[in-house]
Amino acid sequence: MFLTKSFKKGLNGLILSILVAAFLAAPSIFGKNLYWFDRPLAPLEFSVNAQTPAEVEAQQKNNQQPQNSGEETKNSQQDKSVESKGEEQGLDIFKIITGALAGLVLFLYGVTRMAEGLEAIAGDRAKGLISKFTTNRYAGVATGTVATTILDSSSVTIIIVIAMVSAGLLSFVESLGVVLGSNIGTTIGAQIVAFKISEYAPIAMFVGLLLILLGKKERWKQIGLVILGFGLLFFGLDTIETAMEPFKDYKPFMKWMETLGNNTLLGAGVGALFTVLVQSSSATVAIIVTLASQGLVSLPAGVALMLGAEVGTCADTLVATFGRDRPALRTGVFHLLFNLVCAALGVLFASQLAVFAQWFSQLMGAGDDIARQIANAQLIFNILGVILALAFLPWIARGLERLIPDRQNQNRQPERVKG
Repeated sequence: MFLTKSFKKGLNGLILSILVAAFLAAPSIFGKNLYWFDRPLAPLEFSVNAQTPAEVEAQQKNNQQPQNSGEETKNSQQDKSVESKGEEQGLDIFKIITGALAGLVLFLYGVTRMAEGLEAIAGDRAKGLISKFTTNRYAGVATGTVATTILDSSSVTIIIVIAMVSAGLLSFVESLGVVLGSNIGTTIGAQIVAFKISEYAPIAMFVGLLLILLGKKERWKQIGLVILGFGLLFFGLDTIETAMEPFKDYKPFMKWMETLGNNTLLGAGVGALFTVLVQSSSATVAIIVTLASQGLVSLPAGVALMLGAEVGTCADTLVATFGRDRPALRTGVFHLLFNLVCAALGVLFASQLAVFAQWFSQLMGAGDDIARQIANAQLIFNILGVILALAFLPWIARGLERLIPDRQNQNRQPERVKG
C-alpha cells in the first residue's frame, strides 16, 4: 500500500511537472503568431517620388504657412497612425486565457482556504449564533448577515443552516430569516473588493505564511490560513485584471459587453452560468467589480451579470439538500425561489436599479466609479429583496409547508412565523 501511494504521488508530480513545463514553453513556441480573432494586416509600404527643381520651388512656396497648423496636422497624423497600429495588432489570446485562468485559480484557492480557516475558527460560534438569535424573522436576518460576514460565504452559511434544520437544531421557519440575511452579508465582499486594496495582497500572503509555518498553536495556524487566503484572493483578482487589460482596446469584446448591458436577460444568463462553474456568487461579483475598475464592464452589464450571479449561487445549496428531510428541503427551495423571483424583478427594473445605484454612489462620494456603483447595486438589490420577502414571509412559509409537507405527518398544522 505504501508503494502504491508513493507511485501515485510520483505519477501526479510527473504529470504536474509536464503541464507546468508545457505552459512555460508554449509562449516561446507560439510567440505572437497565435491570433484567434484577428490576423494582423500587412505592413504599409510608402514610396517617395523624385521631384524636379521647379516642383521643389513650388512646394517651398506652398510651405510658407503657420508652423502651428503644420504641427497640429503632424500630431493628428501620428495619433491616427498609433490608433491604426493598435487596431492592427492581434490579441495574444493564449497569454490572456492562461493569465486569467491563473488568476481565477489563485482567487478560488484563496477563497477556499479562507473559508476553511474561518469555519475552523468561528464555525462552532456561528452555529451557536444561529441557534440562539433566531427568535423572530428580524433577528434571523441580522444573524444571517453577521454569520455570512464572518464566514465570508452565503453558501457556507446556508449549508450550515440546512444541516441544522436537518438535525432538528433549527426549525424551518427560523431558518428563513437566516437565509434572507445571508444575501445581505454576501455583499460585504464586493464592497471590500471595490476599495482596490490588491496592492497589499503580497504583504497579507507573507504574514499568513509566517503564521502557518511559525505558529505553535493550531489557532494561530488557522488565522494564518485566513490571512493567506485573503492575500491570495486579492492577488488572484489583480492577476485577472492584468490579464484582461488588452481587451480595453478590443472592439468585439467591448461590443459584447455592450450587448450584455442592453440585453439584461442574456447578461443574467451569462452571470448565472459562470457562477455555477465557479460555485461562488461572491467570486463572480468580485471579478465583475475588478473588470469594471479597468473600464471593461459598464454599469448596465455589471448589473445584469450580478443578477445572474444571485441565481447561480443556488446550485450548491440545492445540492446540499439531497438526502435531507422535508424541512431542510423546504429551506433550500425557499432560497432558490427567493433568488429567482428577486432576479426576475431585477431584470424588469434593471435600468432603474442602475440609475439608483449611480445616484447613491454619487451621494456617498464615490463619483463615477463604476466598480463602486456595481457593488452598491448589489447591496441595494439584496436589501430591497429582503424587505419585500419579510413582508410576505408568513404566507411564504405556509405555502412551502403545504407544497412540501412532512412525510410522517402531512396533516400537521403549519408553523407560525414569529415577529
